[in-house]
Amino acid sequence: MQIEFASSERSTIGLEWELALVDAETGELRSIADEVLEGLKQPDGSDHPHITGELLLNTVELVSGVHHDVPSAVRDLEGQIAEVREIIDPLGVELIASGSHPFGQWFDQPVTDKPRYHKLIDRTQWWGRNMMIWGVHTHIGIEDRDKVMPLLDALLTWSPHVQALSSSSPFWAGVDTGYPSNRALMFQQLPTAGLPYQLREWGDFERYVDDMSKTGIVEDVTEVRWDIRPAPRWGTLEFRACDSTSTLTEFGAVAALIHCLTEDLSSALDRGESPTTLAPWYVRENKWRAARYGLDAELIVGSDGRESLVSDDLRSLVQTLAPTAERLGCSAELASIGDILDAGASSQRQQRVAAANGGDLTAVVRSLAHELRHGIAPA
Repeated sequence: MQIEFASSERSTIGLEWELALVDAETGELRSIADEVLEGLKQPDGSDHPHITGELLLNTVELVSGVHHDVPSAVRDLEGQIAEVREIIDPLGVELIASGSHPFGQWFDQPVTDKPRYHKLIDRTQWWGRNMMIWGVHTHIGIEDRDKVMPLLDALLTWSPHVQALSSSSPFWAGVDTGYPSNRALMFQQLPTAGLPYQLREWGDFERYVDDMSKTGIVEDVTEVRWDIRPAPRWGTLEFRACDSTSTLTEFGAVAALIHCLTEDLSSALDRGESPTTLAPWYVRENKWRAARYGLDAELIVGSDGRESLVSDDLRSLVQTLAPTAERLGCSAELASIGDILDAGASSQRQQRVAAANGGDLTAVVRSLAHELRHGIAPA
């Protein structure tokens, strides 16, 4: 099977953000995505070009256009949030952004009426119905198809750092899971989700998709739902490991880190250098550690088994990548990682709110809604 990889300008960026709709008073999920999307239709009756539905009717997804820098992509999403709020504010509905809803129950959530979603649920059953999760996706333009698989492999060394930074799903169906990113482990239960295979070249990826197609596991390449995956239609690498970031500022920080890492690794390949890659068993362990311990995780960062505290690595990365961020126009966004480390990841902030309110998870939802509107309160 030959898979064409679209022509894409190097290091262009596109962002996707899944947001939950909740009742402004009770914090309960509201399954009104169809009503929201209907209100967003264009004057000619066509659908909104960038705001879509998702698996569950309690979700809307914002999709930026193609941009050359993180700030413009973030402004794009900011404008889309304003459009959604024009529809939902009069309905008494709020938006929250987190990897999970603190107390929502999966069996109460209706699925969007589309064939692809019905097919997914029919195949995956209980695990599919449990996919009450929200994430962010960052697309980075790759100018040379032969770079795609080496870059994917190299990014797996840093994927747990980004996962820990974005961790925002400590609660699940009213339970404190003990995992800052419970979503990361839930999502990998789907048959083609989770960590990618560390394939050496594009032909290996084509053979993988061919095998999956022949055996009826997937119908097309979009059903490969890896944490980091090639997106051939767009000519990008798509970074999908992150929980939904709770504020636009945090999404900007996460996107800047992914943008700079990808460009830095691409430049290393141009120089004939071999970026650090890890054995599959280290990659798997790191993903679990990031999900379990978040910003307190000690990650394996060298092929020799060397370990480092993720928060220390992130502060060091901000310094290392600063020249790249300046070239890409996202210095402020990359530097804001330090502010997140000081205030705590969303998972940590949610835990603090729950503790301060005697375990009341409606207070956590109120806090998430407030943060999305107004930003993170100073630590």
